[in-house]
Amino acid sequence: MIETQQLEGNTRAAVFLLVAVAIALCGAMLANKLSLGIAVASVLAVIIFTFSFVSTEIALYMLIFSMLLGPQLTVGGGDEITAVRGRGIALRADDILVATIGLSWFMRVAINKELGFFLRTPLNIPIAAYFIICIVATVHGYYLMRRLNPVVGFFFILKYFEYFLIYFMAVNHLREKDQIRRFIVAMLIVCFCVCVYAISQIPYVERVSAPFEGEEGEPNTLGGYLVLMLSLVVSLLVTPNAIRKKPLLLILLGLMIVSLAATLSRGSWLALPLVFLTLIALSRHRLLIVIPLVIVLAFLPYLLPKGVTDRVNYTFNQPENDEQLKIGRVKVDSSTSARLISWKVILTEDFVHHPIIGWGVTGHSFVDAQIPRVLVETGLLGLTAFFALIALLFRHGLRALRASRDPLFEAISLGYLAGLAGLLVHSVGANTFIIVRIMEPFWFLTALVVMIPKFEGVDGVPERGWGR
Repeated sequence: MIETQQLEGNTRAAVFLLVAVAIALCGAMLANKLSLGIAVASVLAVIIFTFSFVSTEIALYMLIFSMLLGPQLTVGGGDEITAVRGRGIALRADDILVATIGLSWFMRVAINKELGFFLRTPLNIPIAAYFIICIVATVHGYYLMRRLNPVVGFFFILKYFEYFLIYFMAVNHLREKDQIRRFIVAMLIVCFCVCVYAISQIPYVERVSAPFEGEEGEPNTLGGYLVLMLSLVVSLLVTPNAIRKKPLLLILLGLMIVSLAATLSRGSWLALPLVFLTLIALSRHRLLIVIPLVIVLAFLPYLLPKGVTDRVNYTFNQPENDEQLKIGRVKVDSSTSARLISWKVILTEDFVHHPIIGWGVTGHSFVDAQIPRVLVETGLLGLTAFFALIALLFRHGLRALRASRDPLFEAISLGYLAGLAGLLVHSVGANTFIIVRIMEPFWFLTALVVMIPKFEGVDGVPERGWGR
């Protein structure tokens, strides 16, 4: 019986490989009629599709590395695409990977129906609810109010689906504990590469960013990513036996701190106090956090680079101009003022016109803060669904932490909870839960955390199928 199944599996793989080769040959013959970039991308897509079909784990490793190290691709054609780029949507290597891996996954499920399309996890319903509300709000904004560009709205919603697809692909693939360990190591290697790249920029730019972020870069995006990964690394360090080679983790932590400081991202710095408070409150080894933290804080005024102190002082000491907002007797810089003013305008003027379903995704002018953006784009329905999803993320992170007997699982759950708390602070001044390079690793990590109770033998673990 087992030999028959293996033979069927090998035959299916061989047939698929032949089909993939045939497609690649057809692509080669058409290459002279296509641009070089499209031809190369097509061949790479076929290769990735083949590997994904044969081994989803290999595909997931490729995805992990492409999240922060994948280049941004130039997309030509039309004002609509330019508008999409201007709203923060650009085609990246990981977009192609997610689409290719997702397609191969659906094909595997179609061939082997025992796999099930979506694992039944506690997050399925809240994810579906938030996603559907975004769609309804956007359709409402376009057809009834004519407030948005449908192409722009479509691409943003597609991005949301991409994040959730990463989550579902990961939970459907996880089968054993060692996979979680290997995925975490891969994420740490990526973080090391990102930090080395960021530090290499320090002599040449005012604020560092992640690789392939374009000419201007996105320091705040790198800051949010580092907040998430720093939470994980600190948790791995303070949890005994969570991972070997702690000295390498200490080196990585040092690189992360330097990189985070060099982003000059005040929103990311503000997230750190809540990150450490969460770690201290939930860790069983809190003294390993408190003692080094007290020592660092005592010497911090002497260790901070001048650029960091200048950035903090700039908040209140920017040369006076008309764009500054005065709070009591204190004036804040124009960047902070713009965010505060946008909050006020949304809450007192724009939101009240469409309080239930909002203006639609991208139907309102750009808002660089997560909560006001969710509120104005999807109304009270969307905000309620968003908060419900965040609450469930905390709930199941705590569930995984309490269920963890393996030190690695304990460290991952603890770091995830601290990282989520930090990202909520970060989202006060950024669209954190929309940004690609933060959300892709975040939802992958969410998948690992949700599956921890299953590996620890806790009742009510995820099951395969379409349900909840």
